[in-house]
Amino acid sequence: MIEIRPVRKPLDTTIEVPGSKSYTNRALLVAAMANGVSTLTGALFSDDTHYMSASLRKLGVQIDADEKQARFDVRGNGGNIPVSGADLYIGNSGTTSRSLTAYVSLGHGKFVIDGDEPMRRDRPISDLLDSLTQIGVSARSQFDNGHLPVIVEADGLAGGKTRLDVTKSSQFLTALLLIAPYAKNGMEIEVIGKREMPYIDITLAVMAAFGVQVSNQDYQYFRIEGGQQYQPRAYNIEPDASNASYFFAAAALTGGRVTLQHLHSDSAQGDIQFVRILERMGCRVTFSDTGITVTGPRQLKGIDVDMRAISDTSLTLAAIAPFADSKVTIRNIEHTRWQETDRIHAMVTELRKLGVPVVEHRDGLEISPAPITPAAIDTYEDHRVAMAFSLVGLKVPGIQINNPECVAKTFPHYFQVLERLYG
Repeated sequence: MIEIRPVRKPLDTTIEVPGSKSYTNRALLVAAMANGVSTLTGALFSDDTHYMSASLRKLGVQIDADEKQARFDVRGNGGNIPVSGADLYIGNSGTTSRSLTAYVSLGHGKFVIDGDEPMRRDRPISDLLDSLTQIGVSARSQFDNGHLPVIVEADGLAGGKTRLDVTKSSQFLTALLLIAPYAKNGMEIEVIGKREMPYIDITLAVMAAFGVQVSNQDYQYFRIEGGQQYQPRAYNIEPDASNASYFFAAAALTGGRVTLQHLHSDSAQGDIQFVRILERMGCRVTFSDTGITVTGPRQLKGIDVDMRAISDTSLTLAAIAPFADSKVTIRNIEHTRWQETDRIHAMVTELRKLGVPVVEHRDGLEISPAPITPAAIDTYEDHRVAMAFSLVGLKVPGIQINNPECVAKTFPHYFQVLERLYG
C-alpha cells in the first residue's frame, strides 16, 4: 500500500515518461521477423515487454537488452522459428498473448501459450483463434473456453482470406497484420465490429518503418502481399501517450503546468488526443518541438465524451471527474470490460468508495461532482486503475493505493516519477 500526498501549490514541471509499450512490443516482434540485427532505442522495460522478449528468446531469437540505456538489440530470423515447440508464459500481457499466438503459426511444432489467472479468466482470445483457423492454422483453447492456455500445432502459414471480429480487442487484428507478410499466399482480412482502431495505426506505422506495405480500406479490409520481408534497422520508440495522460491530468487537477517531453501532436498513438478532452474541460494545451504542455484551469468543466478510440485514458478522466463543476459522462467503452479487469465496474466501485455519485451503464458511466471521502483504492491487478486513482490523492489527503506494484506492467517507476511533481 502507498499513500499519496496532496500537492500544496500549482505544479510547474517537466516530466519524461518511458517508451510506449505498444510500440516496444510490436517492434520487438517485427525485429524478430526481420533478417538481421535491429536496434530499438527508447524502449520500455516493464513486465509486458519482459514477457515478450523472454518468449521470443525461447523461440530462438537472440535479444540483447540494456535497461539502463533503454535499448534492445534483436537478431531476427527472417520469419523462421528455429525451435520445434515451446511453452510460453506471458503473465498478464494481452498484447503478448495475442501476438505470439499468431506468430508461432509460422513455425513447425507444438506451441503452448499460457498466462496469469486474469488472462485465463477475463481476456478472451476465441475471435483470433477462429480467424487463424479459417486460414488453416490449428489453434485452440486448451479448455475450450475461449481463453488461455492456447495450443497451436503449427506447420507453416499458408495465409489467404479470413474474417475477424475485433469487437472485444483490436489486438487480434494487430496479431494477424504483423505476421501476414510471411504467409505464403499473403493475407486478406475482412474486419467485423468496431471501426475506431487507433492502435492499428501504431501497428501499421511499425510495419511501414520496417519496410512492409499494407493495403487498408477504411479499416474494414486489409490486404498484405506475401513474400515481403521486414528490413532490420535502428528504430527509436516514442514515449507512452497513455502513461503521459496521468501527468497531463495532474496539471488539469491542480491548476498547474506540466510539460511531457518528446511527445508530439502527430503521434500515431491515439491516446495523445486525451489533451483535447482536457482542452474541452478548460485546460490550455500548447505544442512545441520538444513536447506538449498542459496548463490547468481554476475550475474544470464537466464533459460528455465518446472515449472508444482512447479508452485507456477513460480511467484518467474518471479519476479527475469528481472535481469538475458538473457531470462527466464517458461513453462507448464497453470493450474495456474485457481488459485487465472489468474497467467500467472497477471505476464505478472505487469512485463510490470515495463517496462519488456514479451511474453505471453497459458501455460507460456518469460521474457527478462530490466531496471526496478518503479511502484505500483496490487496483484489481490493473496498472491503469492504480495510476489513475493516484491522481485523486494529489488533491485530497488520505488516498491510499493497494498493490501499487501492479504498475510494473507498463510503468515500473510510476510512483517515483509522480514524486517529481512535488518539486
